Amino acid sequence: MSEQPRFPRRTFLAASTAAAAGLGLAGVGCGDATAQLPSSPEDLRRRLDTWRQVRAEFLLESRPTHFDSFLLASHPATVRAAIARHRSALDRDPDGYVRRQQSRLEERMADAASAYLGTRAVELAFTDSTTMGLGLVYGGLRLAPGDEILTTEHDFYATHEAIRLRSLRLQTPTRRIRLYDDPERASVDSIIRAIRGGISQSTRVLALTWVHSSSGVKLPLARVGELLAGINRGRPESRRVLLIVDGVHGLGNQPEDLPALGCDVFVSGCHKWLFGPRGTGIVWISDRAAPLLEPIIPTFDPRAYGAWLQGVLPTDLPKAAALTPGGFHSFEHRWALAEAFMFHRAVGKRRVSDRTRVLATQLKDGLARLPQIRLRTPRSGELSAGLVCFEHRSLTPRNVVDALGRRQIVATLTPYATQYVRLGPGILNSPADVDRALRAIRALRA
Repeated sequence: MSEQPRFPRRTFLAASTAAAAGLGLAGVGCGDATAQLPSSPEDLRRRLDTWRQVRAEFLLESRPTHFDSFLLASHPATVRAAIARHRSALDRDPDGYVRRQQSRLEERMADAASAYLGTRAVELAFTDSTTMGLGLVYGGLRLAPGDEILTTEHDFYATHEAIRLRSLRLQTPTRRIRLYDDPERASVDSIIRAIRGGISQSTRVLALTWVHSSSGVKLPLARVGELLAGINRGRPESRRVLLIVDGVHGLGNQPEDLPALGCDVFVSGCHKWLFGPRGTGIVWISDRAAPLLEPIIPTFDPRAYGAWLQGVLPTDLPKAAALTPGGFHSFEHRWALAEAFMFHRAVGKRRVSDRTRVLATQLKDGLARLPQIRLRTPRSGELSAGLVCFEHRSLTPRNVVDALGRRQIVATLTPYATQYVRLGPGILNSPADVDRALRAIRALRA
């Protein structure tokens, strides 16, 4: 396959003074091999014109071949440099740098995030991880007695545990439903039927995961949103079902803007497919959901702090700002999140999605041809994203992961009671990498 895919020119964040300061990084000590960093958004886009150029922005070793960047990703050069720049300034003058720059840097971060996500900046709360975001959302969700949270058997520990901890404290009824038995045979219609059949008159919240890390199944969220819109038309405002989504394995490899997904709250870490700084995350809150979410960690937003100093309650504080935890953070990482969103916009959301789909399809097609392998992820791009899960008919998943590691292929185990082998081909991989993985899998023997 060609290594020269082009992408259409598009509008980027204006090269304001803040953006220029964020991208004008030449000469900054970054602790890496980057000789010259981009000086403008346009320069960055030119640097990312081919997939080989994209890969060159990362220090990730070429051997072993990594198919695990969806867990804790390597940072591109611009993110590394931004972290280094903020860290250096904080080391030289911690209090002064925070006082002088915090407001501007956080506004810049929110603007970059909203431009990538297709939201308004005021709708975004910033957290340290998906898990923190889920805890804040489910812990602070204001529900009436008897209101039920409906989730599924396929969700990850963080969702299940956040809901369980809430239920222990507030006795909120919860249920789990099953959306499919064999993930590779899941269909849009069967998933929608299962959700429709699971929603009761008591259901107030539907908690779903966009892409299941247990199987690679991608839920048809827009169809789920349409289903809920129909159900909600027959309900009073106080009984309408909210859709809350853990979106971490779709953010950074799928092209949709968040409002187009049909959810009310979207929670994600940014240090996986997005290649954002480690320890960063977002919560998007729609206008429909905002009245039902209450903060459980004090914010350091100046409007809240100023109200406290005056002995009054804040009256003009957006809900997302109230839900952004206060305190001192790893500021050098948080403020470098702007560069991660800019990097992905420069590569192109559709371009990233297409590349991820091509590589995942190549891997799935190759696995499906191996008689000793059972593919557990749907072949259809409509129901899958970047994660690809499979079983070996003679070897345990752990034995497969260990054997592939000895062959210089980094695979992982799904962290669930039922385990599969999992590969996550993304834009740091090439078709040659996928072929290398398939050869290694083909060579496995019991």
